[in-house]
Amino acid sequence: MEKIKNIDKAEILVLKEQVAYQSNQVVSRTLAQNNALSVTLFSFDKGEEISSHESSGDAFVICLDGVGEITIDDKKYELHEGESIVMPAKHPHAVLGKEQFKMLLVVVF
Repeated sequence: MEKIKNIDKAEILVLKEQVAYQSNQVVSRTLAQNNALSVTLFSFDKGEEISSHESSGDAFVICLDGVGEITIDDKKYELHEGESIVMPAKHPHAVLGKEQFKMLLVVVF
């Protein structure tokens, strides 16, 4: 059984090139998913969002491209390429593409 999927192995990759922008959409590409860990690439078109919700795990966000807005407990944080933030478990959080925005999401359960 493969542990990491949907991405080439033994090859140098640029992560932000592994998920495309699509007009008026949030696009996701799951790279790993199990009871302990979830790793997903996302692209957000400008203005697209994942509305407020809670997770049972800590969610580590790494901005790969563009500008995103992360809301945690009603506080807004602007994330730029190369920056990261942790959305803590059991705290309401949301993600918005302030501009087109790509991120790598690693959730540790």
